[in-house]
Amino acid sequence: MRTIEWDVNKQYLKIIDQRQLPEKFEYINLDNYKAVAEAIRSMAVRGAPAIGVTAAYGLVLAGFQSSATNPNDLFTDLQTAAKVLEDARPTAVNLPWALKRMLATVSNSDGTVLNLQQTLLQEADAMAEEDIQVNKAIAAHGAALIEDGDTIIHHCNTGALATVDWGTALGVIRFAFEQGKHIHVLVDETRPRLQGARLTAWELTQLGIPFDIICDNAAGYFLSTAQVQKVFFGADRVAANGDVANKIGSYMLALAANDNHIPVYSVFPTSTVDLSIQNGKQILIEEREQDEVLALTLKGRRVTPEGASARNPAFDVTPARLISAYITELGIVEQPFSTKFTEYLQKIED
Repeated sequence: MRTIEWDVNKQYLKIIDQRQLPEKFEYINLDNYKAVAEAIRSMAVRGAPAIGVTAAYGLVLAGFQSSATNPNDLFTDLQTAAKVLEDARPTAVNLPWALKRMLATVSNSDGTVLNLQQTLLQEADAMAEEDIQVNKAIAAHGAALIEDGDTIIHHCNTGALATVDWGTALGVIRFAFEQGKHIHVLVDETRPRLQGARLTAWELTQLGIPFDIICDNAAGYFLSTAQVQKVFFGADRVAANGDVANKIGSYMLALAANDNHIPVYSVFPTSTVDLSIQNGKQILIEEREQDEVLALTLKGRRVTPEGASARNPAFDVTPARLISAYITELGIVEQPFSTKFTEYLQKIED
């Protein structure tokens, strides 16, 4: 199962419509870059790695549909499309990262428009395949931290649906389960869009991994009563000092875990690290429409009073001091992140 697939024959992008899960499993076809941007904005596709690769294919569509007759005009059209795509969601760094990588492939090329169009597609395909391999490497490293019999709290959705395939934090849990470890997952609902209750629970059902859904505000109870051994969540942007922007609620979860001496692991590909941002205070936090909060119903009835207003930040920042270690394709990066991560990068360069 791939969250994102390019149809070679029809030249459009096919994605799982995550807004319909778990009631319906449906694909939607995106045939232009504006449709791709809207799919990202509306969260038909979501998860930092998936957003990045989806945006890359959005530029492929922009390139194929450009009326440019020379490379310079094509590049101008691609820049216009990239701006629309990047504005779809501001917090996840994989989105601008992917767009910059795509633009770099054609910025200094002397090829024909047709050649550049094919170059864009090849680069997007390469990014999709890399995502899967990176996720599997992350999973192999992280599974070593999970012990037989562990109960794990998992926040939001970080499985195959949040990536091209396999997943990050949930991919680690999957890898450990497939190693034969007996584990149990407590799935935070993840309000207001319920990515945990809808998407993570659906994925765990497909995989046969035991789980229970819990209310977000019940996590502290399970942590304080010694019913949890570890906390796992992903990341949408990681600052140079190790502060992590992730789905709203991650900060409170990390605070409760630390108070009870439970390790907290943030799991992500290195493309999620933004070394241009020194700390989490510099990360732009997306605030979404208040209707996502106000539209909540119970037994078919609206919960909130008419005329009420709401605030709806999509992410919060967990300070590096609350994170026990980071799991990337480079390995397990311990504290201090700013030093250890640099050491890992140096090893790769050497």
